[in-house]
Amino acid sequence: MTEHFDVIIIGAGAAGLMCAAQAGYRGRSVLVIDNAKKPGRKILISGGGRCNFTNLSVSPENYLCGNPHFVKSALARYPSSDFIELVERHGIDYHERDHGQLFCDDSAKQIVDMLLTECEWAGAKLRMRCELLEITALDEQGFALKTSSGDLQCDSLVVATGGLSMPKLGATPFGYQLAEQFGHTVTATRAGLVPFTWHADTKQRFEALSGIAVPATITAENGKQFSEALLFTHRGLSGPAVLQISNYWKPGEAIHINLLPGQDAPALLEQVLSQHPKQSLRNTIAQWLPKRLVEALFDETQLGKALNQLGHGEREEIAATLNNWQLVMNGTEGYRTAEVTLGGVDTAQISSKTMESTQVPGLYFIGEVMDVTGWLGGYNFQWAWASGMAAGLAC
Repeated sequence: MTEHFDVIIIGAGAAGLMCAAQAGYRGRSVLVIDNAKKPGRKILISGGGRCNFTNLSVSPENYLCGNPHFVKSALARYPSSDFIELVERHGIDYHERDHGQLFCDDSAKQIVDMLLTECEWAGAKLRMRCELLEITALDEQGFALKTSSGDLQCDSLVVATGGLSMPKLGATPFGYQLAEQFGHTVTATRAGLVPFTWHADTKQRFEALSGIAVPATITAENGKQFSEALLFTHRGLSGPAVLQISNYWKPGEAIHINLLPGQDAPALLEQVLSQHPKQSLRNTIAQWLPKRLVEALFDETQLGKALNQLGHGEREEIAATLNNWQLVMNGTEGYRTAEVTLGGVDTAQISSKTMESTQVPGLYFIGEVMDVTGWLGGYNFQWAWASGMAAGLAC
């Protein structure tokens, strides 16, 4: 016995659930299928369990995509203010943190419950622990799906399978394989919003700094720059500034770290030299940075010298390290800890208004499976809501 639905959505994550509710409200019969035990697993662990569900200020500039214009339509039609309204309608209390990031006061589970409630109200059904075995396009229109819980058919098929980040939550390349099966191009993928790892020699030098966090401005070779916290770990560098810059970094490139953002290190050193010429370099820099970091950055002999014992060239070199510390990292921690996947289904073959494939009528792609990646700070969730809404209004 084959069950028929107007719309079948593969993936019960942020984009899939959003799409399901909207399609259901249009009177479409909707089924969401997922191999996981529970819906919204990535939502539940996001933002330290509080879910950074959107950002007050969202623009196309906050996204990486092979076609930078692709995100404009969906973001304009479903701005973050619309999702905030939905959150407020469900009585979820939230608060703003730095850079316009919005988090639940209580728990990320509230966002999942809200989406499930919307799906219930819209009449959309969920089928978890449902393994997809085979998909074929029907001759006239629509799709046939063989699953572990029976045969299904639908007129519209929405792929909301996510990327490769966090495999422990069940991430697989299934969505990319499905796209290729139907003639879509998948651009090269790599881990995004991800910590960096040390080379062996720098690991030995800096691993003891694990746990130290400092404000910093980090610049990639292409000039992209972020000013946020930098965190030292046993394995390398993390923190918001590092996660942001990782999206713009390529293996072998240096990153440029300003450890005194907004301050002119040469002028600071000259000022202290004129006021306290006999003060040691160690005590001088320890006014601005944690002592353990100072001792790892500079040579012990140099640190013991008084400022007036350092030559002009030496002081310039020290200032350059403070304002422009250049590091070539070994690599990243990969998909294991990455928050997102860069690359994915090429947006050149997808309608920016409806998220429908231009190759196969009735096939849609939403969320992270596409070559659209947002910055850290609620932007990836906003893309999930906006792309889910766009497809939900069309499928």
